[in-house]
Amino acid sequence: MKVDGIIFDMDGTLWDSAANVAASWNAVLDKLGEVKARFTEADIKSVMGQTMDSIAARFFTEVSPKRQMEIMMECGEYENEYLSFHGGVLYPELEETLKKLAKNHKLCIVSNCQSGYIEAFLQYYGFEDYFTDILCWGDNELPKGDNIKLMIERNNLKAPVYVGDIQGDCDSTYYAGAKFIHAAYGFGHVDRCDARIEKFSDLLEVIE
Repeated sequence: MKVDGIIFDMDGTLWDSAANVAASWNAVLDKLGEVKARFTEADIKSVMGQTMDSIAARFFTEVSPKRQMEIMMECGEYENEYLSFHGGVLYPELEETLKKLAKNHKLCIVSNCQSGYIEAFLQYYGFEDYFTDILCWGDNELPKGDNIKLMIERNNLKAPVYVGDIQGDCDSTYYAGAKFIHAAYGFGHVDRCDARIEKFSDLLEVIE
């Protein structure tokens, strides 16, 4: 598959941060004491890929929509700080593969996370030099499909591909007019794709 740009999802594609996200959110919720919800690693994995406002509406039902988002933003801010010191679990051979791909392709990240989350990932592992551009829901509150389109446009990509693990990633990619590679080792299943990888390093065989 000939491409000039590879756009990555974060969770379930580049790393698994679910355990540390749960720990950080629970620390904030314990301090605030306003809602009953507490999160397990499995809970976090079940909502990975959703926007922060939808997660807040689902779990913080005891408070107003305005307060739901205030709590969610506080969770997100501490999550960024926590992950910048504790990281997550990288998928095998991730850095070696990124280093090789970055030689001939623009590498980007588009995620439905809060602002600062991608930066925490890059900072903790020192991956800043591998990526050309990053964009997330927290930057502009746009759906992932629109942000993939924006990423393609602002980097002048002519043959882009998006790598993600769940159906939402798949739908967003085709909406944006890109090809989709399913990270089958991640958190979900999809109903269609242009290629499938069973491990991250398989990208080296799929991408020319």
